Amino acid sequence: MASTTADETGSSSNSSSSSSAEGSLGSPSPPDSPQVNGHSKSPQKTSNSNGPKYKLLHEGDIQLCKLNHTRTIVSKIMNSKYLRRWESHHLVLGSSELYSLTPTGFMDLPLLYSSIEDVNIISRWDAGQKFCIRITIGDGSVLLQANNSYLRDQWLHSVQWKRQCMKFEKLLKNTRRPEVLIKEIKNMISLSLHTPIQDGSVFQFPLDLVSQLLQESTDTISRVAHEQIIVALAPLLEHNHPTQEICDFFSKHCKNSPRSQIVIELFTPVVHRILKHNMDFGKFPRMRTFIQEYVQALSSQNDGIRVVQNFVMSMHGISSTCPHPRVLPNLVAVCLAAIYQCYEDKKAEGDFLCSCRLEPQHQRLFQVWVFTQPRSLPVISTLCNAFEFLIQVDRVLGENPNLSAMAFFFPPASASLIARNLVSRVTHVIFRLVVIIAEMADYEDWRPHLGSLLQPIPFPDDALGHEIFTSAMKKTIETVGNDPRCDVHQTVLGIRDGKEGWFHLYCPGGIACDDDGGLFSILLKRLMECCCRRKKFLQSMSKMISPCMLLALRENEAAMDVLCAVLEFEIIESADLKMQMITTLQSTEHGKHMYAALCERQIQLRELQQKGGPRKLTLPSKSTDADLAKMLCSGSFGNLECLSLAFTQVTSACANDLVKLPSLRYLNLWSTQFGDTGLQLLSEHLQKLQVLNLCETPVTDRGLSSLAAMKSLRKLNLNSTHLSALTFEGLKEKLPALQECDVRYTDAW
Repeated sequence: MASTTADETGSSSNSSSSSSAEGSLGSPSPPDSPQVNGHSKSPQKTSNSNGPKYKLLHEGDIQLCKLNHTRTIVSKIMNSKYLRRWESHHLVLGSSELYSLTPTGFMDLPLLYSSIEDVNIISRWDAGQKFCIRITIGDGSVLLQANNSYLRDQWLHSVQWKRQCMKFEKLLKNTRRPEVLIKEIKNMISLSLHTPIQDGSVFQFPLDLVSQLLQESTDTISRVAHEQIIVALAPLLEHNHPTQEICDFFSKHCKNSPRSQIVIELFTPVVHRILKHNMDFGKFPRMRTFIQEYVQALSSQNDGIRVVQNFVMSMHGISSTCPHPRVLPNLVAVCLAAIYQCYEDKKAEGDFLCSCRLEPQHQRLFQVWVFTQPRSLPVISTLCNAFEFLIQVDRVLGENPNLSAMAFFFPPASASLIARNLVSRVTHVIFRLVVIIAEMADYEDWRPHLGSLLQPIPFPDDALGHEIFTSAMKKTIETVGNDPRCDVHQTVLGIRDGKEGWFHLYCPGGIACDDDGGLFSILLKRLMECCCRRKKFLQSMSKMISPCMLLALRENEAAMDVLCAVLEFEIIESADLKMQMITTLQSTEHGKHMYAALCERQIQLRELQQKGGPRKLTLPSKSTDADLAKMLCSGSFGNLECLSLAFTQVTSACANDLVKLPSLRYLNLWSTQFGDTGLQLLSEHLQKLQVLNLCETPVTDRGLSSLAAMKSLRKLNLNSTHLSALTFEGLKEKLPALQECDVRYTDAW
């Protein structure tokens, strides 16, 4: 009897201390913290969260005993620890109750969390290796015995968490006073931040519950309460994405209070996390809408362009390479969606203004029908913009609640003023979005991916016909098109054959050209100087000969170079057009020199291709591109069929000389620096080549895929190259004459 009394006393004493700890866990007092717009920030994680962490239990096997609190002699004897009966149960921690999968014995009925008065550790038994927690209910106690102290504490905190979740869910759903609602939200979030339970649901539960509350009562929450809820949610969102409802809530705040300090101080970390970690805006469209509204809120700040540029800079980071690969595609997706939305709004507003026209007998007035049949016709004579008009409509409706219909009349001058203001607003938003894209293009590591994302021209047709948009995009296209890397500046071309790209849009006479071909000339110069001086590209340029001749007349060197290349490779068959091109070249001093150089090269080419000369030629090792060019200029090589450049120092630049050899059948480039660009040029001109050795050259799939045009290839050595299995399979299908192909030490081996 004495032991029983002592045991119960020990449990009670521990219960009081644990109860106070649990009380502080359930309703913590937020510590003093910095202010944001007059509201204190929610408490951050303190040193209390540095202790042991526990995974949230949802179910598990445990020993269980139930005690009654009746004070009869028999009950005290039966409840003594020597006579207690322990049962094994598989307990499940549900959302509102604790129940057993084998509902018999002590757990024949579920244990409701609402009936639990206290949960605490019975530390008196630890010396006897009894790791128990006590759940106090109205008519007794339930003891749970674990195998060790860690598992005991895990059960303790899991039961406490489930109990507190049900408590907050009940409180918040039944609370109508804003100040109480805010207080309980803060307490709930503080509990999530300080609980030793480490589980995703610990942070997700308050977010989901707040989302549900916002969805049900978003119209009844005041602006001050808006800000307090945002401040309270901020710590949770440092490591978690906001729900769709919270995104709507944040979007509304950005739209209604774009200059609020909350936008800068609290939304920025949330936006950073979304852009760095989000994988698919298609599944979370409202998250993308929130970022769109956030960006527009940034642009409405003083010196908005600088603020937006600083935002992009912060997303990239201070290093030369952005450490977060998802930032760029996510930011581009946000900008594209926002631009589409702008033009849809612009079109809707245009339709709105068109719908304001009356019948011909009322052409001096515009009418907006709000409901179905007019009873009163208030007149609005002067309007500053469409938003003021809507405000006045709302005011009149508020003053006339009994009106079932209403029409508003205003003179045409006001309608045109509305249209101008709408265009101004759309232009402002579009310009700021294009500034973000241009800022992204300034980062060298982002430029290749950005170019590939913009290559399909993923903008609405209305945007491409909008002078403001195309003018603003010029900076981005120039930055991408003038990049020295081939895979970057080629993205200004069409994404596939027959598809126009940015290069075509800014061509003189194109839909986006407003600078007499200035940007087109810059792009053309880069393409011709680097990798596009090839027959395939020049054939596509045959459709733009007229703009090139116009620019050549204005002494544009890039256009003159195109005309000379088209004549040199005999792209144009029309004799009249050839004569026009020659006349155009000879109309300027620089053009005369370029055409004279072309004629001299043609004479040398005819001499080179004259019959005669050796049939086989091997250059010594260490030979360079200049050595090869000098040798080929020394006589005729019309009979040269076999050329070995193995172990020399030639590069892709020598391809310009190799394509002049009409009889070449065998070419050995083993262990040279011959790359993709040269291989692409060879594939366009040396159609009769039968044997090609590219062993140990730096060619990749980009150049090797062009070999499909060499239908006469019989032997191909791709040993130790960067050939992939997919490209190899494609070559085998497209080269019917191929008999032997060495792919050892490649991915296709």
